[in-house]
Amino acid sequence: MPIKIPNDLPAFDVLTKEGVMVMSEDQAARQDIRPLRIGLLNLMPKKIQTETQFARLIGSTPLQIELSLVRMTEHRSKHTAAEHMESFYQTFEEIEASGEKFDGFIITGAPIEHLEFEEVTYWDELTRVFEWTQSHVHATFGVCWGGMAMIHYFHGVPKHLLPEKSFGCYPQENLDPSSVFLNGFSDRLVVPVSRWTEMREEDIRAAGGGLRTLLGNADTGPCLVEDPEHRALYVFNHFEYDSDTLKQEYERDMTSGEGILTPVNYFPGDDPARKPLNRWRSHAHLLYGNWINQIYQTTPYDPTLIGFAEYDDQLAADVPV
Repeated sequence: MPIKIPNDLPAFDVLTKEGVMVMSEDQAARQDIRPLRIGLLNLMPKKIQTETQFARLIGSTPLQIELSLVRMTEHRSKHTAAEHMESFYQTFEEIEASGEKFDGFIITGAPIEHLEFEEVTYWDELTRVFEWTQSHVHATFGVCWGGMAMIHYFHGVPKHLLPEKSFGCYPQENLDPSSVFLNGFSDRLVVPVSRWTEMREEDIRAAGGGLRTLLGNADTGPCLVEDPEHRALYVFNHFEYDSDTLKQEYERDMTSGEGILTPVNYFPGDDPARKPLNRWRSHAHLLYGNWINQIYQTTPYDPTLIGFAEYDDQLAADVPV
């Protein structure tokens, strides 16, 4: 089944050309099926690029997906046209007031790592989002800074500033092959990393709360953490990146005079003049496909039941509902 997005969203044409099945709202209305409702809270500056990256991953499963784009209420994007934001996005306040419920919800990263969480201008509203997910979302996926912010809010796990940017393609060890989220995963895989901060395994273990690290690297720390208590996954690296995203970041930083190091294990022969190879795409589709599959198997058919403790208790006890 395809992903349902507006016909005039830029991702529609991009994904169609790539062979990803997309469906217009009119086509979706003619199908007698309940699509999985996935929300994307997009905190990244390049909104259109990020929309396309995530739509590509969640639109490649056999299930019909309805994607809703969400933004922080007061924050105004400086890098995306106001017309685009008005046409395709709802504010969180609008979502909250509507009482809408979602089968899945993705919270992206944001280039604000150097700030303490509480110094972020929209931190108060973001913590409302976190609390709202517990009653209005069946499963949440926090990505990079978004994942760090969630694990900090729910479990008090601190982030640590790195002496230099962790930047490149790093091998990740499969630490829990039995996890349903790692079905089909290799013992070792490569994932793009681009951040100035890290979460540490010792802090995650000390936090308790059922947190479990599924993927990790000795040098770059935990990559993927499961939080069953809050029905959430936190990924601190970038499965969703395009082949040239690290290249774009490298060229941007070089132009700005930051003098950043060449991304590790990314350009063939460490030569920025050579075209980088994508070695993470298959695992990216596996991860998000496994996440969508788990949502499909466990979310209630009646979306009004999402967030009800009675349903979650029955689900945990494997009792038919």
